[in-house]
Parts: sequence; C-alpha cells; structure tokens
Amino acid sequence: MASPTDHTHHIKIRSKQMEMGSTGLSGRTEDYDRKLKDTQDEIERIQHQREELERKKIELEELTSRKHAFVSQQVELTEKLTSALTLIDRELFEMRNETDDLEQCRSCFAGHLDKIQKFNPDNWTRENTSEKLERASISIDLAADEYDQAAAHFEGSRSGAIFGRASKRSRTSTRSTSSSEFTVNLRNGFAFNLPILVLGGLALVVYLLK
Repeated sequence: MASPTDHTHHIKIRSKQMEMGSTGLSGRTEDYDRKLKDTQDEIERIQHQREELERKKIELEELTSRKHAFVSQQVELTEKLTSALTLIDRELFEMRNETDDLEQCRSCFAGHLDKIQKFNPDNWTRENTSEKLERASISIDLAADEYDQAAAHFEGSRSGAIFGRASKRSRTSTRSTSSSEFTVNLRNGFAFNLPILVLGGLALVVYLLK
C-alpha cells in the first residue's frame, strides 16, 4: 500500500508533466503563429510586387501609345511643312519675278504717259499739225501695243486685275513663254518699238519729200 509521501510525489510528477505539456503546446503555437505571420508577410510582399509590375506595365503601355502618337504627328506635320515650304518658295519666286516685271512695266508706262501728256494739239499750227499728229499717233499706237502686251503678260496672275482682267492663281506654259519674251522686250527698252519707229520715220520722210 502506497504511503502519503509516494502519493504526493506522484502528484508533483503529474503536475510537472502537465506543465511540460502545456509549455510544449505553447511553443508549438508560437512557432505556428510565427510561420503564419511570415507566410502572410511573404504573400503581401508578392502582392505588392505584382501591383508594382502591373503599374509599370500600364505606364509602359501609355508611354508607348504616346510615342506612337508623337511619331505619327511628327510624320504628318513634317509632310505638311515640307509641302508648304516648297509651295511658299515657288510662290515667292513667282512673286519676285512678277514684281520685277511690274517695275519694268511701270517704268515703261511712266515714259509713255509722260510723252503722251506732253501732246497738246491746240498748240499745233496748221503747218506742223500733220507732222506732229503723225509722231503723236506713232507714240499712241506704241503705248497701246505695249499696254496690250502687258495685259496679256499679266493675265492669270494676281496683277491681272490692274488691267481689268480677272486674276487667276494658275500659270500656264504659254504665259511663261510670253512672260519671258515680254520681260526681255521691256528690259531692252523696246517691246517692238524699233520696227514701229522705223516705219514711222520712213512715213515721215516720205511725207516731207512730197
């Protein structure tokens, strides 16, 4: 039969065993909680990485889209500006040529006008009326011819309205040819002056010899 001392000793052993079991369970619980927290932390880290990658992917797609839009606009605007510059250069060239022609034409017309305004038939005598009328008619005819040539030359240009002709934007090869010929005549100071002057002079000589 067990003594009271043995019974007390047995109770202490059981108590220690229970404490040890409780300590072991607590340790396993803490280890489980720690591992669970580590796992959750890892999941959150991976989630953050995934969100960051998704954000960078969206940014890259937007950047690529903007780049494509820029390149498209760059090409389109380059073509427009290149075409515009070509047309502007062509227009400036034609404007300079037209301005040069107008300056020559103005000088020619001013000379004719000065000469015509000096004619005063009221001051002509009976003796010199025929002679002066012949000379004046030659000058008038010459001025009229050069006016008609100038009107034909500038027809189709922005200066065509000066001569009462409709202004058109188009240019033709025929006009270009007549333009160069007329310009040469103006710059030479003749524009068919010489043949008319020669004929007029001959007519005057014949008249005087009668």
